[in-house]
Formats: sequence, structure tokens, C-alpha cells
Amino acid sequence: MRKAGILFPIFSLPSPYGIGTFGKAAYDFIDFLKEAGQSLWQILPLGPTGYGDSPYQSFSSFAGNPYFIDLETLIDEGLLTKAECELPDFGENPLDIDYEKLYFGRFKLYRKAYDRAKKKGFLEDKKYRSFIRKNSYWLPDYALYMAVKDSFGGINFMEWDEDIRRRDKKAMVAYKTKLADEIACYEFQQYLFSAQWNNLKKYANKNGIEIIGDIPIYVAFDSADTWANPDLFELDEKGFPTAVAGCPPDCFTADGQLWGNPLYKWKVHKATGYKWWLDRMKKCFELYDIVRIDHFRGFDEYWAVPYGDKTAVGGKWLKGPGYSLFAAINKEFGSGRIIAEDLGFITDSVRNLIARCGYPGMKILQFAFDAGGDSEHLPHYCYRNYVVYTGTHDNFTLKAWIDQLGKEDVKFAKKYLNVKKRKDLQEAYLRAAHQTAAESCVIPIQDYMFLGNEARINAPSTLGINWRWRMSEKDFTKDLAKYIKRFAKIYGRIPADPKKK
Repeated sequence: MRKAGILFPIFSLPSPYGIGTFGKAAYDFIDFLKEAGQSLWQILPLGPTGYGDSPYQSFSSFAGNPYFIDLETLIDEGLLTKAECELPDFGENPLDIDYEKLYFGRFKLYRKAYDRAKKKGFLEDKKYRSFIRKNSYWLPDYALYMAVKDSFGGINFMEWDEDIRRRDKKAMVAYKTKLADEIACYEFQQYLFSAQWNNLKKYANKNGIEIIGDIPIYVAFDSADTWANPDLFELDEKGFPTAVAGCPPDCFTADGQLWGNPLYKWKVHKATGYKWWLDRMKKCFELYDIVRIDHFRGFDEYWAVPYGDKTAVGGKWLKGPGYSLFAAINKEFGSGRIIAEDLGFITDSVRNLIARCGYPGMKILQFAFDAGGDSEHLPHYCYRNYVVYTGTHDNFTLKAWIDQLGKEDVKFAKKYLNVKKRKDLQEAYLRAAHQTAAESCVIPIQDYMFLGNEARINAPSTLGINWRWRMSEKDFTKDLAKYIKRFAKIYGRIPADPKKK
């Protein structure tokens, strides 16, 4: 079935408390998607964010971001009061996100909600205890990690006292006893996150909307994953990385990209039957209908940069796990619910790996129209087993991209798309994406709204300006839904009405 969808992060939703949540605006957005003839909602990773606020640098590969817990739902449940939720300063601009203010305001509220729930005996509730048991393969480590991190003022776990940094048995017992309430509060937050998200996802699925989630290839160094599973990563005897992840220099970045994530000990993962990865994917398939795996080429070969280097220039290519990892994943979960993010410098071996896995790849129309006319992202190369985008969360908005195109690129694009003026290119891009043979077409909502780079989600290799853009409630108009639906209807991407079958 041909499908159309919208790329729109949870944090970009409207809400009165500083960031988008799983509250009313999320349900309204699902109604908007349905009205606009869409059947896919692609979001960014849902993990708790750390330094730089990036969802791709999370404190855990399994936990959910507490910022997305809807406070109004907690008010309705009697765990908080409206006055308490209005007391913190979450920032003056409702179209921006101040992560520092969120940090200092939100967690105090969650502790109040936890204390009330505890007094009411909620922590002994069967559903709550069932959640704790079901997630026992990751939740205790995450909750302890966060509680200990707080006790040390939020510093990187490598700066903790040696005994707990190394997970000494006596230290683990001592901290679990000392921080029992703090640990339980973090577990409680994950229950709230899970309950609210599951309700939202059920509503989406009931209305014919599938959720495309996103899984980063790497974990953050300062994370519960690294702290709890050091044997799975390339670390030295002191616990520091021997090499870190990144991308080599290219025409966009002369120094490459230095991500800093620890690299996997792939031989160890393979020896365990990829158990950690299977657990990770199991969690993803609980959260999402479809999983987009970021930086897929890194499973074929990955760029390893010596730890301590200031740029990614000194890195080298090393072999990844290849098909053996995905054979295990496909055996456990099937191959029909994964998208491979196959962007960047793609070799024939990467293409062969994707073909063997059976996953759809990605085509990005912003990469298509260079004057050379030979880009593999051109619409006539967007075959059925692809997902086509105008751009991703890392790109310019489409309007900003077209505005900066060179004269020859514009000339080629106008000729290919059969338009006479530069100002007509944006709608032509949208039309071309829907026209392609690609089974799925996903468009960032900013591109339907003709917004410039003030609405850009992320500019790679920059800090402090990313993951902050938000929409207002007044932006979700019937006219916008009608405009979006027009493309889906013309090009056969409207979901079938089950009542007419």
C-alpha cells in the first residue's frame, strides 16, 4: 500500500509547560494526520536527553524521556495540582524550548507526584508491579544510574567515586539503600512515560496512523548502557574509550564529524547471539510500529577515531558486524518493520547488506537536483522499496534549501520538475516526492508550511541551537490539512476506508 506521512518530533508539539508532550496536542495532531489523509507519523528517538539535548545522545537506549510526560494528565489523576505545574519557569517563548529550565522545573514536579503516589499505595498496584517486572532487564540499572548521577551533581559517571563507577558489589548495595526513594522515583517516571505513550500509540493505531520511531546506532558514553555493560564496548582498563564514533571528512565538513560515542565490541556481541541488540530492538518494537535504524552504513563499516582526537580526520574504517546481526534480528522480529537510513558515503557492500536484509532505504530530494544530473536521489531512482523524503531532521528546511541553491542547480531542477520559476520549486518538490514509486513518502511538516531555517530541527556539529523548534496550536489549520491531503489523494497515498471494504 502506498503511504504518506509527516516527520514531526514530539518536542515540537504545542503545550503550556515548555515542551511538547503526550498530552492533548499529541491526540489533536493524530486527528490532524487523519484529516490530512496521512497514515504515518515519524518521530525522533524518545530517550532521555543529556548534554547538548540531542535525542541521539541519550542517557539510556531503553528509557523514555521524562520531559514528554504530560503534566495535565497528572493533574487529572490527582498527582499534581495546576498551581504546582504553573509555578516553575519553563521559559517565556512558547515556540522555543529552554532545556535548562525544564531540567530544574520538571523533576521537582515528578518527585511530588511520586510522593503522592507512594502515600496512596500506588506503588503496590498490580499494573505498576507488572511494569517493573516486565522491564527488569534494563530499568534497575537505569534508575540506579540516574539516582547516583544526581547524587554526584550530574557529572559524567567516569568522575564518580571509583567503587560505584566500577559497580563494586558493596557499593551497589550501599547506593541502592541510600538512594532507594530516588531510584523508585525514576522507575515511577518510566511507568508514567510508558502508560501515557501506550495510550497515545493505541489512539494513533486506532485511527489508522502507524508510528515510525528512530534508533541511534550508538549509545552515549555517559549513559546507563555504557556504565552497566562495559564489556560490550571498546574501553580500556580504566574504562575510557579506546576509539569513538564519527564520520570522515566530506564536502560538507572538512574535519569530519566527531560524535564521541563508544564503539561496540562486535565480537563480544556476536558471541552472545546479539542479546543486547535483541533486547534493544524488542523495546523499540514495543514503542513503535516501524523502526528507522540510524547510520546503517556503520553496520557494514564504521569510522573509528582515536579517543582524545579533536577532529575526526585521524579516523579509519573498520568492519562492522554485517549481516549476522540482522539475521538475528530478522529471525526474532521479521524484516518488515525496519527502515535503513542509508545516507552518506554508500558503498556497494552497504547496498548489498541492505538488499540482503530486505529493508527499505531512504531517498532525500534535497540531495537530488545537482547540476551534474546523476544523483541516486533523483525521483526516477526512488523505487518501490524506499521511503522518500524532501529532507530529514538534519537538513535545511526545503524553503531554505531552495533559497541557497546555485544557479546551475536551480536551472536543472526547474527543467527536471517542469517549472519556470524558482518560487514554484518547493511545491514541485512536494509533488515529485508523492509521485515516486516509493511505497512511503514522509515530509517534514515545515516543508508543507513553507518555513525557512528558523524552523530547522538540527544543524549537525553545532550546539545550543538545536532540538528547540515548536509549532503553535493555531498552525494546525484545516487549510493546511486540506493542502497536505491533496498530494496524498492525487498520487494514491490515501489509506483505504475500512468501511467501504
